[in-house]
Amino acid sequence: MSAFAIAHLRPTSPHPDTAAYLDRIQPTLDPFGGRFRVHDAQVEVREGEWPGFVVVIEFPGIDEARAWYDSPAYQEILPLRTRHIDGDCVLVPGVAADYDVSATATTRRAAA
Repeated sequence: MSAFAIAHLRPTSPHPDTAAYLDRIQPTLDPFGGRFRVHDAQVEVREGEWPGFVVVIEFPGIDEARAWYDSPAYQEILPLRTRHIDGDCVLVPGVAADYDVSATATTRRAAA
C-alpha cells in the first residue's frame, strides 16, 4: 500500500540553498522508491486558507517513507530547505485499492 510524504511549504524569497536542496533530493528518494507526485504546485483553495504550495512524494509503503526521511542522505540536505522555507511535513499511509469509505462511516456512526 502506497504512502506519502506531504509538505505544506510557505512562500519565501529564493535562496541558493533551496536550489541546492532541489538538485540533491532525487538521489535521496531513489533507494526508497520515492517519486514526486505533486511539486511546487499552485493550489486552488476551496476552503480555509493555504498560503504557499504543496509537495507530495509517493513511496511504496510507510516503512520506505520513514526510512527515506530518517536516512543520513536526506538528513544531510534537509537543513538546506528548513533554514529558508517554513513549512510542515507529514508521512501518511495511503488506503488499499479496495478501500470502502462507507465502512469508515459505519464505524464512526457506531462510535457517536
